[in-house]
Amino acid sequence: MKIKVYTMDSFAKTKDGGNPAAIVLDADKLSEIEMKKLASDIGFSETAFIMNSDKADLKVRFFTPTEEVDLCGHATIGCFYLMAEKGLLQPGVYTQETRVGVLSVEITVDHLILMDQNIPEFFEVIDRAEIAKSLGISVSDLADDLQPQIVSTGMRDIMVPIKDLKTLQAITPNMDLVSDVSAKYQVIGYHLFSLETMGGTAHCRNMAPLYGIPEESACGTANGALSSYLYHHKKISDEEASSIIMEQGYTMSKPSEILASIDTCNNAIQRIRVGGKAKNIREMELEIQLEI
Repeated sequence: MKIKVYTMDSFAKTKDGGNPAAIVLDADKLSEIEMKKLASDIGFSETAFIMNSDKADLKVRFFTPTEEVDLCGHATIGCFYLMAEKGLLQPGVYTQETRVGVLSVEITVDHLILMDQNIPEFFEVIDRAEIAKSLGISVSDLADDLQPQIVSTGMRDIMVPIKDLKTLQAITPNMDLVSDVSAKYQVIGYHLFSLETMGGTAHCRNMAPLYGIPEESACGTANGALSSYLYHHKKISDEEASSIIMEQGYTMSKPSEILASIDTCNNAIQRIRVGGKAKNIREMELEIQLEI
């Protein structure tokens, strides 16, 4: 049976930028094994499968080339941008069922997609020497005033503060060690960042080799977590929290821009949203043998 697959580049800042995502509409007929096989064959960091839901407007399942994951920001952007562009959804607020719960997604009139994430959870601080070793850098290459820490707005990642942009861009990690550390702390991967930027709030690199993703050019969930981390550690003020801009993908020649906003009350985060658009929608068909 042939399956129609749409691909696009989410969070793209230029026509060559963004993070490729694959989307399968009307995926209820596919089994989990078949979804895994399709995601593996496509080979993108995430493929999203849209289904009917009795809890929300729709259900989305997300697969890396090797595993199903709870949530994916750039694939969510891709799903709703695709449906808006095809006229399947009109501007408005919708709900999507995911493995981390039912989340709201807004489509604006100009097809900017804004996805709600879970209220952030802050977990353990990770030993600086352990992180530095896995990245092939010295402890002094990490920022002095921030610590590596696990944060989640739906997906657990280690936030890794790097002292400057030049150091961040030059890092060549030991992917085996990054995978080992990720498995040890039960996280998806590392979200490296520097507060020295090209004009945004933070400049980022995301690595999740444990899940078959050596590096990702744009990551919505990790940047939601990073926005929360920076606010929590007073690197983003209340005034700045409504217009956060994350830069990513430049070391991969895929410039990406991820927008984020935080609503707060009495210095506590009440809402976190991540947004962006997509470019370069394409369509293809893949052959798959359906299970009997």
